Amino acid sequence: MTIIQPAGSAMMRRNIRTYRPSTVIALIMLAALIILPLFVKSYTLSTYRDIMLLSLFALSLDIFWGRTGILSFGHATFFGLGAYGMAIASIRFGLEPQWVSLVGLLFGVGVAVLVALCVGYFILYGGVRGAYFTIVTLALTLIANQIAIGWSSVTGGDSGLIGVPPLSIFNFDFSGTLSSYYLALGILAVSLLVALRLMHGRLGLLLTAIQDNETKVRTLGYPTQRILLLTFVSSAAMAGFAGALYASCAGFVAPDQIALLLSTEVIIWVAVGGSGTLTGAVIGTFVVWQLQQKISSMSVAAWPLAIGTFFILLVLVFPKGIPAFVLDLFKRWKRGGVAQ
Repeated sequence: MTIIQPAGSAMMRRNIRTYRPSTVIALIMLAALIILPLFVKSYTLSTYRDIMLLSLFALSLDIFWGRTGILSFGHATFFGLGAYGMAIASIRFGLEPQWVSLVGLLFGVGVAVLVALCVGYFILYGGVRGAYFTIVTLALTLIANQIAIGWSSVTGGDSGLIGVPPLSIFNFDFSGTLSSYYLALGILAVSLLVALRLMHGRLGLLLTAIQDNETKVRTLGYPTQRILLLTFVSSAAMAGFAGALYASCAGFVAPDQIALLLSTEVIIWVAVGGSGTLTGAVIGTFVVWQLQQKISSMSVAAWPLAIGTFFILLVLVFPKGIPAFVLDLFKRWKRGGVAQ
């Protein structure tokens, strides 16, 4: 007997099958974050808001590193430029209150994009790849950090800049903890879902092909250098946007937001979740941030030592990220159980 099933149910199952695991996990995670304010206090909610903005920063790195295989050790530069751009425009420019946040966001993201465009053009069109790219971007962070400390008349030096006004755009005020939380969640959700759609599409396949063999892709007629540059600049723009929002929510900016330690931390956030997964970058940020809070509460000086040790373990033991490591263990255990 032939059972005729409704066309709608068949279409629904087909749509479910097309969702990748990373997309399903992202939707579940975002749904949990939507209802989180019902269960936590205001102070804790502001902490989760900051983590989501840092997750946006980690996502920006994963878009470039995870798909191209080219590690940028200077992504804190763009995050810091966005933060400092927001602070300088808000405090130094003497703007009308209704324009402060909008101009600050545009200025912060614009500076990050401009620097990424200039640096990326010379090193990517110059054929700099692999470890050499990492070294150049590492030097970029060191230079930016020294400028932030030394140019005290503009950046505030070691003390940074205090008094960045809360975000307010087109008469929409996001100074409240709950409103700023949902703003950060909305921006993270849109950025993550759009990134998943793009990287699971033709652009993601093209970037993966460039990672495997850039020369062959170029001989097929694709402008690989331009594609890498646009991806790098887009990644920097997202990092600058995250930095500008972070400065607005925190109310201040400091040199450690454009320092080498932050560049190292964001690499670990992405690596913990598994580079190239995008959703893993967000999960890794939440996991490492919680770990940092627990270790720092016991000893502030212990965290840099812990993160260095953690970095070594990631390279030697968890090169594909902790989720992939756990999944491999599960598959081995399952095969062993079947064999018995």
